[in-house]
Amino acid sequence: MKFVCSKSNLVNGLQIVSKAVPSKTTMSILECILVDTTEGMIKFMANDMELGIQTIVEGNIVDRGFIAIDAKIFFDIVRKLPDNEVTIESDSSNKVTISCEKAKFNIIGRKGDDFTHLPSIERIDGVTVSQFTLRNVIQQTIFSISENDTNKMMAGELFEVDGDNLKLVSLDGHRISIRKVKLGNNYAYKKVVVPGKALGEISKILGDSTEKMVNIFFTDKHVLFEFDKTTVVSRLIEGEYFSIDQMLSSDYETKMTINRKELLECIDRATLLVKEGDKKPVIISIVDGKMELKINSAIGSMDEEIDIEKQGKDLLIGFNPKFLIDALRVIEDEVVDIYLVNPKAPCFIRDKESTYVYLVLPVNFTTVD
Repeated sequence: MKFVCSKSNLVNGLQIVSKAVPSKTTMSILECILVDTTEGMIKFMANDMELGIQTIVEGNIVDRGFIAIDAKIFFDIVRKLPDNEVTIESDSSNKVTISCEKAKFNIIGRKGDDFTHLPSIERIDGVTVSQFTLRNVIQQTIFSISENDTNKMMAGELFEVDGDNLKLVSLDGHRISIRKVKLGNNYAYKKVVVPGKALGEISKILGDSTEKMVNIFFTDKHVLFEFDKTTVVSRLIEGEYFSIDQMLSSDYETKMTINRKELLECIDRATLLVKEGDKKPVIISIVDGKMELKINSAIGSMDEEIDIEKQGKDLLIGFNPKFLIDALRVIEDEVVDIYLVNPKAPCFIRDKESTYVYLVLPVNFTTVD
């Protein structure tokens, strides 16, 4: 095998597929990237058995073939080469030569036959969405995925297609994030749970173009995302997702309408007094015309007032500041409506059409003087 391509194309291709190289594995072949030119294209592929990524790199093929190369050493070498054309070739003994200008590396590769290819998925009845939209809805929900492995469903996101609606849902036991977007066409109903790891890596690869599209295909066990010259295949989380509708309520005793940026900056300032790992709540007092936010920690205390519009009862309630910050950061509206019932019931941040819904559970607190 022998091919020539620019360093920038190589780096871009390696950055994409490296996201599917496991950091720890008992199967050393999975620490490699497969380089395959047998079909007249330069393909890079990585697969950790849960997530697989393949991308096509622009370049000129001299001799066709394929070989597996240790991902870390391959990427480290290419990154430090001069910004010029790079030649990569392998011989029958699996020796790989990487050369650029006057630099030349010889490393040992592995037989491409040993590599586990991506599962074959029929591209039938797919869903199409813009890269911009998919990246946005992932980034607007993924922070609510649980980092605790005790419940596998919390490690994924519900991915639901219903007609011309796409809905993503994530939760971690303390909060729920929901985003809904309109699709360009009507599609058959689909409901799957995609691992958060896969969606996180996809969101890093996707561009911000509203013109470039992503095609998504489903099987019983896998989901495939196809965009630009990249294919991402993820194993699905099998099982029944939580009954979200039972957790959502339109009832409220207090409604607060507030400037989103002011509230976000106020909570952000309050966290200056919270050490990492400390679970000090922010305490919010809601009365007519104003909201007062207080925090009291070993470092010090802070209180601040923000003008609001209020409907309903006065309320004193405490929250984990991080959960409010995560939600407010990804909302684009200038003004947000926050619905509350009592100090022990969840609050809802949502717009009138429920294109976004963020549920946050309150926390117990002792009153700050």
